[in-house]
Amino acid sequence: MAIRNIIKEGDPTLRKKSRTVDKIDDRIQTLIDDMVETMYEADGVGLAAPQVGILKRIIVIDVGDGIIELINPEIIERKGSQIDNEGCLSVPGATGEVKRPMWVKVKGLNRHGQEVELEGEELLARAFCHEIDHLEGILFIDKVIK
Repeated sequence: MAIRNIIKEGDPTLRKKSRTVDKIDDRIQTLIDDMVETMYEADGVGLAAPQVGILKRIIVIDVGDGIIELINPEIIERKGSQIDNEGCLSVPGATGEVKRPMWVKVKGLNRHGQEVELEGEELLARAFCHEIDHLEGILFIDKVIK
């Protein structure tokens, strides 16, 4: 495993749409492991592959309940709303209030290629939305409501 460089706002990679992962091989496994290590090293609660310069649809999240690794994640249900402060490892020093769903259901693949469905509320729902936005080239600063 290795710590990867987290790219910052202004790098054009952060504004591009990520590609679907078609094959889960050793390179994808290593990328996931590196992303987890990088996220923990940076004291983050989530990291998307574009933040380490890789335009693949992969996210990792840990809001305190253990690591979640998702390949090709998508939100399939959302309920309610919440407004809270967000920050981002790719936008150091910036925070802002962002409206997100209170609850989401997400589907994707785990690192073994099995389809999984996960539900998250409050902080986990926010993290799912934030990281999946990265896969679309969207940063939280695009959604700040002041």
